[in-house]
Amino acid sequence: MSRYLTPPKVALLSLALIYAEGVVPTPATVPVLSFLVSHILPDAPRSSHAPSSDTSYGIKLDNFESALSSIPSAIPGRTIWDLFLKKLWSIDCSHALDQLTSNALTVISKSRDQVQRERDEGLLPEPFGRISRTSPLGAFIRRAHLEYTRLHFSDAAALWQRFMLYRRPTKQAFEKKNPLYGRNSLDVNLSDLQLDSSHPIAQIMYGNPEDEGDVEEEFLSTHDVERLMEFHVSELQRFGGRLPDDMRSKLRQMSVSGTPLPSLGHYLKFLDCWRAGDYASAFDNLHWYFDYTMQSRDRTFYQYALLNLAILQADFGCHSEAIPAMQEAISTARENKDVTCLNFCMSWLYHFGKAFPAEMKEIKESGMLGSENEALAFLKTRAKDADMWNLLSTTLLSEAKLGLQNGESIATAFETIAKSAHLNVIKGVTSVQGPTLLMRSSVYGRTGLAHLAWSGGDIFLDCYADEAPAEDVLKSTCRMANFLVQKGRYNKAMEMLENVDESILRVLKYRQYRTFCAGMLQLRRSLHHDDLTTSSHLLTQLSSQGAPDVELSFAFSLLEIDFHTHHKSYDKALDLVETLAKSSHEESTDIIAQIKLLNIKARLLALCGHPHQGFSITVRAASMAHRARILTCLWESAVILSNILLHLHDFSAASQLLEAVVPQVLECEDCDLAARTYSALVDAHMGLAGEAKSARRKEGLNKAVEYLDCAFEEFRRIEDARGQGEMLAKKATVMRLCGDYGLANDMASRYLDLKKEYEKMRA
Repeated sequence: MSRYLTPPKVALLSLALIYAEGVVPTPATVPVLSFLVSHILPDAPRSSHAPSSDTSYGIKLDNFESALSSIPSAIPGRTIWDLFLKKLWSIDCSHALDQLTSNALTVISKSRDQVQRERDEGLLPEPFGRISRTSPLGAFIRRAHLEYTRLHFSDAAALWQRFMLYRRPTKQAFEKKNPLYGRNSLDVNLSDLQLDSSHPIAQIMYGNPEDEGDVEEEFLSTHDVERLMEFHVSELQRFGGRLPDDMRSKLRQMSVSGTPLPSLGHYLKFLDCWRAGDYASAFDNLHWYFDYTMQSRDRTFYQYALLNLAILQADFGCHSEAIPAMQEAISTARENKDVTCLNFCMSWLYHFGKAFPAEMKEIKESGMLGSENEALAFLKTRAKDADMWNLLSTTLLSEAKLGLQNGESIATAFETIAKSAHLNVIKGVTSVQGPTLLMRSSVYGRTGLAHLAWSGGDIFLDCYADEAPAEDVLKSTCRMANFLVQKGRYNKAMEMLENVDESILRVLKYRQYRTFCAGMLQLRRSLHHDDLTTSSHLLTQLSSQGAPDVELSFAFSLLEIDFHTHHKSYDKALDLVETLAKSSHEESTDIIAQIKLLNIKARLLALCGHPHQGFSITVRAASMAHRARILTCLWESAVILSNILLHLHDFSAASQLLEAVVPQVLECEDCDLAARTYSALVDAHMGLAGEAKSARRKEGLNKAVEYLDCAFEEFRRIEDARGQGEMLAKKATVMRLCGDYGLANDMASRYLDLKKEYEKMRA
């Protein structure tokens, strides 16, 4: 593999010389230069003609043809493509290739020192070249000339042979425009000797021209491979995916064939092994990469080695080893005055502390990092000073999240999110668009605006998923699937999870995340079906797998409490609630978790036959939810409080409270909460009917029947077997009280049919 020069670069050099000859008309200057620059500059955006495969740095002649065939030249009847082919086939021997690169400097303008030197020597000044020596095109021509002069004779001969293979597919197109060419396609010297390609001398020099083999790898240089690896590293770091299969096989072939692998290849393997869950290989490749890097760059990049090591250790659960590595990375970054690395380390340490507060307990107690608000203020200041807009936008979102977790103003959270969104637009920070929409969707979900929460995730997946990290896409998909589960659309939710892009699921961590979410979906559905055997198996499997993050861990704990509640193991459920409440208090978790635990505890006390003990708990939960504007929990507290009032036989107060919150409950689009609300309304109106006289009693019974139908419909949507059966039993009782024994019997038969249906589903 050559160091820099390849046949595609010789073709680019030929096109640059055609441009310098003045045969490109003025209107065609921009497209020709755009094509050249898009393949010359290291980070230039590729033109629409550039290939998107992994070998895009080895430009194919098809790309030249598609870009140049439609551009007319200054010569009548000839396009730039025709002139380009003529230029390629004018290189008819190794000596012609040598002349091409040697004479390339004549199109470059001379420096001021060269002009002054010629004047001092009394030489006549030659006309200036068309191309500035400091322009990207001039720099490319000068480097091509320099690299060719550095080649050994054997390497120059190999370049010539590869160039003949490269241009061979265009022979027919060239001869069609130049029928009088009549020379040997291999070497003009063979034509002078009147030898064809089948002659033994030609066979010795160039082999069998028909046996091309797979020559695409020969058109890549070490420089191209390094650029290709840099591109894949940036893509992996940006999106969090894995290497494509063809690139992985290419690296494997290079290793097997003995081709020198750039040191960046080890870092590429490290990222791929890390995402694949291969800890040992990732650890080895990380050490190999930085061992090679230290040989040439001393300790300049030592802090990045420690940073990557800390992230790797944390991702594989070695938290006690990750924190010291990150602390050392911070110290080294300070020594080397690497502000970018230092800011990233501090940001990572903050988010690590939020995800694993127990691991950071000693550091927080020492006061090294200060409070969370101080840490965020520090990160915002450093991000502004260093113009790290990505970090600044992320820090603003973290500030909004911290305010929500502490139960602070919703308006302040929306203001901070708006600042982040404004920064994303002004500074072009596309990678944080997804988290911004997800954060906004989360705030809408807290305030009970389910349709706005859904639209935020939908907009993100439709408009920003292509430019967003894979983790954000997956989490948004799982969150939207959870919205569908709340509305009882289990099949649609499972379909959404199954349709996650396979490129995302190639990462082990993301596949486990998707699998855990799907398992929780099935567990919730089996609990609603009252299938306790399947629920027990699913609960065991999910417990052994372990939740991938804190949010899913809490959601899984709530499902575990629900499982014990269905088993009527209220003591176990209460013990689990107490354990979660204690851990949430110690770790200062989200206030919404504390409110949910209070509501669950009050419900469990009511189920145990002690509803009065849950009164103060429910009022406290409602007060916290109202202060933090977590309206979904507030409406649930209202429903629980109304059930307590029903046990106290205060039916009128319970009815008024429930009817006041019904519209807001329906706006949450949570079928389980809506069903429990309607069920409580049924009990309230039955109680009022029992206290009323005959005229008002019938009205109360009619309202009870109406709400029974509404509750049954909500339970039916989420496939809740117990809820549907309870509503049918209540309706049969009401029908008997009304004297309609026929409808009562119909309800009883429907109850039996429903029971058989769910037993069949469980079987």
